[in-house]
Amino acid sequence: MAILRSIRRALSPLALPLAVALFAAPATAQEPIRIGSFLAVTGPASFLGDPEAKTLEMVVEQLNAQGGVLGRRLQLVHYDSAGDAEKARTFAKRLIEQDRVDVIVGGSTTGETMAVVPLAEQAGLPFVSLAGAVVIVEPVKKWVFKTPHTDRMACDKIFVDMKARGATRAALISGSGGFDKSMRAECLKVAPNHGVQIVADETYGAADTDMTPQLTKIRTSNAQAVLNAGFGQGPAIVTRNFRQVGLTLPLYQSHGVASKEYIRLAGEAAEGVRLPAAALLVADLLDAGDAQKPVVTGYRDAYQKRYGSEVSTFGGHAYDGLMLYVHAVKAAGGTDKARVRDALEATRGYVGTGGIVNMSASDHMGLDLSAFRMLEIRNGTWSLVR
Repeated sequence: MAILRSIRRALSPLALPLAVALFAAPATAQEPIRIGSFLAVTGPASFLGDPEAKTLEMVVEQLNAQGGVLGRRLQLVHYDSAGDAEKARTFAKRLIEQDRVDVIVGGSTTGETMAVVPLAEQAGLPFVSLAGAVVIVEPVKKWVFKTPHTDRMACDKIFVDMKARGATRAALISGSGGFDKSMRAECLKVAPNHGVQIVADETYGAADTDMTPQLTKIRTSNAQAVLNAGFGQGPAIVTRNFRQVGLTLPLYQSHGVASKEYIRLAGEAAEGVRLPAAALLVADLLDAGDAQKPVVTGYRDAYQKRYGSEVSTFGGHAYDGLMLYVHAVKAAGGTDKARVRDALEATRGYVGTGGIVNMSASDHMGLDLSAFRMLEIRNGTWSLVR
């Protein structure tokens, strides 16, 4: 605790909401490997950033207890961006210029991630984002990678499931945030590829607390299914209002709501909602031979023991982000940034909470559609759609 207090005193007031350095007693005189991070631990996206920050803290502790990486301890330097893009830029500059980190693993949202991308590119620093939009890695940026499935993948997975249920006319409803806008655009783009016609397209604001006007318009359309592209509290409100206006069509949500918090906020109205998500949420339902099972159950059990709370896919994104970097450091034989970047890009067969990762020069995420599982909410919890 004395170490943490001394670090907090050394930081400016802007960083005081959350700045943490975690490390074990050094086994050697080598410099620590500095892991930089900025996450939305507070604010409207805290359901993303809180489990992400806790995961990084836990994994750093675990790795240091095992002797670190290549005999060097890890040091986590973390700032709470509260999901604000300008704060993210400020903290990223500090991580690069003052804290002199070896990597940045962070960025809970697309907006803050994209604000930091130019800084990482200019500095030549590996940056592993935990945000969802496809724009983060398309077009490919030399130093930028990401762990979550993209919004485009979510659209594809949902439309495949819709068609399997006989629905070819869909209504879209989406929020005004960066992820929402990106996913809406991607869904509009790929819907024709699946033979799905978008017959209604409604939006809502970040501060809206009632989406019944938009849903009433959707009810008068000839839609056979509804897709809500968004994350945060908006989708929970949409779900409650969806039932209140008498809609009985299949309702789909994005992977941006893949946590128990969404089910809690939506209540009984969430029954029957489907969404694509990582295997982590249904760890016990995976087949015994599933390659991801030992990874997701191991992470889940450690997280629940450490924090006494349930896991979400968002914490899993942070786990994968840090472990992908650790694997790259081992492959590179050290923390030379260019070599680590090359090793990240050469990642093949990494089994994580999000899927099996196979990156390349043209793919800085490395996941295909098989990494998504289609889930349905039944009796207040997740079930796996076979």
